Amino acid sequence: MKQRRQIPVQKGKTYAIDIVRLGTNGEGVGRYENFTVFVPGALPGESVQARVTVVKKQYALAALTEIVKPSPDRVKPLCPVYEQCGGCQLQHLSYEGELKEKRQQVIDALERIGHLQHIDVLPTLGAASPWHYRNKMQVPVAAVGRHSVAIGCFAAATHQVIDVAACAIQKDDNNRIAAVVRQWMKDYKIPAYNEDERTGIVRHIMGRVGVHTGELMVCLVTACDMVPHMKDLVRMLRTALPQIKSIVQNVNTRHTNVILGPKTRVIYGAPAIHDSIGPLTFAVSAQSFFQVNSEQAQKLYETALAFAGLTGKEIVADVYCGTGTITLFLAQQAKQVYGIEIVAPAIKDAVKNARDNHIRNAEFILGDAVYKLPELIRSGIRPDVIVLDPPRAGCGEPVLAAIAQSRPKKVVYVSCNPATLARDLAYLNEHGYAVQKVQPVDMFSRTHHVETVVLLVRR
Repeated sequence: MKQRRQIPVQKGKTYAIDIVRLGTNGEGVGRYENFTVFVPGALPGESVQARVTVVKKQYALAALTEIVKPSPDRVKPLCPVYEQCGGCQLQHLSYEGELKEKRQQVIDALERIGHLQHIDVLPTLGAASPWHYRNKMQVPVAAVGRHSVAIGCFAAATHQVIDVAACAIQKDDNNRIAAVVRQWMKDYKIPAYNEDERTGIVRHIMGRVGVHTGELMVCLVTACDMVPHMKDLVRMLRTALPQIKSIVQNVNTRHTNVILGPKTRVIYGAPAIHDSIGPLTFAVSAQSFFQVNSEQAQKLYETALAFAGLTGKEIVADVYCGTGTITLFLAQQAKQVYGIEIVAPAIKDAVKNARDNHIRNAEFILGDAVYKLPELIRSGIRPDVIVLDPPRAGCGEPVLAAIAQSRPKKVVYVSCNPATLARDLAYLNEHGYAVQKVQPVDMFSRTHHVETVVLLVRR
């Protein structure tokens, strides 16, 4: 009979732990007597004291109590509420260290999950500045007591709103938008939404910045249709931020975690603003998907375009095309591009984006890629290059099988999740595609997220 291993740590006790790497959520991963312990706030190379808070069969969670030997990459966080707020996870790590760790995160996933050895992963493409990059703000608003309001971010793994005067990763104009709405709520006694009692009015504040156009959008998400003093809010916003081109109200009456409701109406100006990535211009509404880091999005798309290696003769399929941003980048150098997307409003935006940019060699197909990609091939169209940009869950085997059966010369995979990327690359590797290049891109500085562009070539 196999003897069950005894767990060497106990809840409530403190242990000396050596941290060996970062976990997928930015936490330190250490070992105690060859047992895995996750320690949020700890960095690779550090020796720490940590008090165990949760014990499972395969691992434990522990709270950092003392840093015995600090990492040379440890820095003081810029944000005063960093340790309470769940928006960032890596402000205590130098930016150079962050780029190294994000590359290592990709390497670890490829080796441990994909079982892909000796893959050359390029250094992470970093940002000119890791601060004030987010062109989109979505901040929750909550009542605190009877007369105070908290506007900021949720504490990690909770629905408690941490009040933030100015977020260090938001564009300055987004912080100014939040400050004006805060003042308006105070001046006119506009109540915040209480999700437990389902009372109050203001649920979220959304701000969008057209980085290359200077245009601003404000979207006030409310729990009811009628909101008092909206004209006063418009006046205050336009006085503080004359570059505002759009103020809209979104009504969300549902008891849900989803931020936007189904109804949006224009209060002032236009229903959308504009921004550009490279030579392409995009209309951005409250509901539109648009990369939150405009500067790094251009690097991401240019990398995907370079990996595709187009000469103007190729047929390209962009699977999970969204609003067509990558599709239109590819169309600049391809003979014909087909974008496939299951979300109807995204396809509508993609068609409009193609029209607005005078691109005539891009066609968009509404539907599930599992069915639409084989249909495209059965119609006689065989893509030379297939580009993938799936959600965090990855592609799923039916889509990968369809790709393998269509036998494109190249596959360019754009991923926001190294774990599902590694899983999908393993499948493609087994079905005739070799990984040639892997380029991590830092799209979300000071957080644990990393984007990756991978080139696969048919053997």
